[in-house]
Amino acid sequence: MARILGVDIPNEKWIVISLTYLFGIGNAHAKQICVDAKIEPTAKTKTLTDEELARITTVIEKHHVIEGQLRRQISQNIQRLKDINCYRGTRHRKGLPVRGQRTRSNARTRKGPRRTVAGKKSVKAMR
Repeated sequence: MARILGVDIPNEKWIVISLTYLFGIGNAHAKQICVDAKIEPTAKTKTLTDEELARITTVIEKHHVIEGQLRRQISQNIQRLKDINCYRGTRHRKGLPVRGQRTRSNARTRKGPRRTVAGKKSVKAMR
């Protein structure tokens, strides 16, 4: 397996697909990296030379924020929102959807599994 910036990328796939294994690089950025590094996007990763891999690495380091640095940047942005007590920050703090989604139904991904609350007695049970 080839290593780019500390991440193993698969050998048997096209380089444009292999680059998406890096956190912070999607399809569009992977294609742009291949163009900037002057590498054929359909070339298999195992066929690349060390010099071509070095060119890819320099392009990524120069133009993109990836992996640990990107994760740190995202968490700092969320922490800033929490610190200034804005609406989005309070939604992050409460673990609720941040971007305006409804919460009466759905939103189970953010809210977690349902917690049943001991409710009122039914009308039939009261008779």
